[in-house]
Amino acid sequence: MIQQPDDEKLQELILYLALKSEADPSFGATKLNKLLFYCDFTAYRLYGRSITGHGYQKLERGPTLRRMLPILDKMKEQNLCTEVEREHFGFRQRRLVANRPPRVSVFSAEEIYLADQIWSDLLTKNAKEVSQISHDFIGWEAAEFGGTIPYETVLVGDPKAPIHPDEIAFCSRLESTLQ
Repeated sequence: MIQQPDDEKLQELILYLALKSEADPSFGATKLNKLLFYCDFTAYRLYGRSITGHGYQKLERGPTLRRMLPILDKMKEQNLCTEVEREHFGFRQRRLVANRPPRVSVFSAEEIYLADQIWSDLLTKNAKEVSQISHDFIGWEAAEFGGTIPYETVLVGDPKAPIHPDEIAFCSRLESTLQ
């Protein structure tokens, strides 16, 4: 079953995570992308469908929401959020600030619980650390640079075991079916 992307849920999840992360000094664009990625891919593993239905691509710093820039531009135009640039440990950080509370009614209780759990698990990690963790994900490892990371790859292998070359080959074949 192909899940259609849900822009409303994505926007509300972005606002939810941004609001929760107001006091997190390491919260910026990289960390937001990883939080969204883990929310969607973990939901797929646990519930058989992602929260937002949006696709992710392999980029240098890890999985990134494919439509992140147009979605954020739309949200900023609608004054749902503001993007603030600042220096953080010598790097330029683009930090998203929610201009209104999220409408949590668009989520199931399981989705909110999962988002809270993932946010909590990554709270003490900085952007570099969350990027490095995402590089250990078999779907990111197997995808071509700029290629789509298939949701099904979250079901391959044991996340606590080293990645086997056959698993990489299988995930690469999954990605090629999306091209």
